[in-house]
Amino acid sequence: MSRPLKILFTIPNFETAGSGKVVYDLVKGLNREKFHPEILVKHSRGKFFKEVEKLGVPIHVFDYETDYKPLWNFPFRVLRVSRYLKSLDVDIIHSWHWSSDFSEPLAARMAGIKFIYTKKAMGWGNKAWVWRSKLSTKVIAINKDMMSEFFAKLPSVHATYLPLGLDTEVYQPQEYHRPTAVKHGIVYDDFVVISVVNMVPVKGIEILIEAFLQTNIPNKKLLLVGNDRSEYVDQLKLKYCKKHPEVIFTGKQQEVRNYLSIADVFVIPTKNEGKREGMPMAPVEAMSSALPVIGSRVSGVTDILEGFEDWIFDAGNTHSLSDKLTEFYKLPKESKENIGVEMRAKVIDQYSLQEFIRSREQVYESV
Repeated sequence: MSRPLKILFTIPNFETAGSGKVVYDLVKGLNREKFHPEILVKHSRGKFFKEVEKLGVPIHVFDYETDYKPLWNFPFRVLRVSRYLKSLDVDIIHSWHWSSDFSEPLAARMAGIKFIYTKKAMGWGNKAWVWRSKLSTKVIAINKDMMSEFFAKLPSVHATYLPLGLDTEVYQPQEYHRPTAVKHGIVYDDFVVISVVNMVPVKGIEILIEAFLQTNIPNKKLLLVGNDRSEYVDQLKLKYCKKHPEVIFTGKQQEVRNYLSIADVFVIPTKNEGKREGMPMAPVEAMSSALPVIGSRVSGVTDILEGFEDWIFDAGNTHSLSDKLTEFYKLPKESKENIGVEMRAKVIDQYSLQEFIRSREQVYESV
C-alpha cells in the first residue's frame, strides 16, 4: 500500500473561525489512511488556534509569502520560501489565503510541490489573480459565477466548482427556544424575520430594514444577529430602533441555532457591489435547519437558492424584498414548512460536510 499523500494547508492565521473553521473541518474529516494533513500559519495567535492544536496534526509557523518589491531581490526571497516548503516534504499545498499573492504558488512550483488554492471571494481587481491562478496546479471556485466570470477566460487554468459544506447534524431543525424569544420580547405567534450577518454596508442591512418596515405584516419582528459594535450600526440604530422597536439588534451570539429556531424566515440582503463573498454560509445554516431563506440576486446566493428562484429578490431593491416577505407571510403554514424541508434536503444533497470532504479528497488524488 502506498503512503498517505501529505497535504499542507496554508492559512494566514486562526484568529477567528471563518475560513479557519472550514480548514479545521476539512483537516479533521480527511481519511487518514489516504491523507496526512499538516498546517502552515504565519502566527499562532488567536483563540481558535487552540482548537486547531487539539487536532493533533503538525502545525508549522512561517511567513510563507513575500512582497513583490523591491523587485531586485524578489527571486531570492521567493527562493527562501521555496526552500522552506521543500524541507516540509509535502506532496500538495492547499492554500486558503484570501489574497491574490502569487509568491506562494511560485515558491511551491520552484520546490516541485503541486499547488491548489480555494478562491473564496469575488475580488478580481488585479493581474496578480491571473498569475496566482496560472501558477497553480488546480483552483477550486466556491461559486458558479467565478467559473464564468474569471476562469472561463483562462483556458490554461484548471479550475473546478466545488462549494463549501457544513455539518447538517449540527444544523438541523430544533424545538422553538422560548428563552431566546422571551429575551427579545417575542411571542410564539409573532412573524419573525432573521438575518445573521457581518454588519458592514455591503451586506444591505438597511435594505432589509426598509423592506421589513414597508410590509403590512402584523405582529412582526426583525432579528439582526451579529457584531453591532460599529459606527455604521450605531447610525442604523439611531435611525430605526427608537421609532421601530420591532427592529432588534441582538449583538453577536454564540448559539445562533437558538435564534434560527424562533424565526419564520431568514433573509440575506447582500448588495451587488463592493467586496462580495464567494459563498455565504449563514443562509446555508438556516436552510440546513429547515428555515426558509429569501436572498438577493448576487453571486453565491443564487447558487444556494438554485431551485428556489421564487425566493430571490433584486439586490438593493427594497420593494422587491418587501413583496417577497409579504408573499411568504401569506403562505399557508404547511407550505412554509414544506419549503423549509425542501431547502434542508438541498443542503444535505449538495452542501453536506461529507460531500465537502469527499470532493476535496478526489481533487487531491487527481492532481
